[in-house]
Amino acid sequence: MNAQKLEQIQKVFANDRFATDNGAVIDEVDDGYAKCSLEIQPHHLNAGGTVMGGAIFTLADFTFAVASNWNKPLNVSTTSQITYLGTAKGARLVAEARKVKEGRSTCYYLVDVSDDLGNPVAHVTASGFIKSGTQLVKDLPAQA
Repeated sequence: MNAQKLEQIQKVFANDRFATDNGAVIDEVDDGYAKCSLEIQPHHLNAGGTVMGGAIFTLADFTFAVASNWNKPLNVSTTSQITYLGTAKGARLVAEARKVKEGRSTCYYLVDVSDDLGNPVAHVTASGFIKSGTQLVKDLPAQA
């Protein structure tokens, strides 16, 4: 994907204020795929000094939203299940969402969250309902 398309996608998803105000950024997109990251800051930590589960889930949910919406009709989450696998030991969280199945009105994605050192942090399954007729990202510039 060219830089201009990625920039337009990032601009649209900047409106996902909870995630982006907490530091989530879009790194890559492809059909049925997104990779997003989050620099771990002190406000992401819990009382035990590790990344708060809500910060991890926010990044995973945002990554699912990007993967399932950037080039498709609007998709809204219907269910999500998160399993925490370990604590982040690096400076950054990285989430990758991959489409497993997409039908006319529903979709199913897997999201893996790790730290920048490759340590697994969480695994998320997410289902969505596809709202036909509405699309978040429109008129992407042609591939350069």
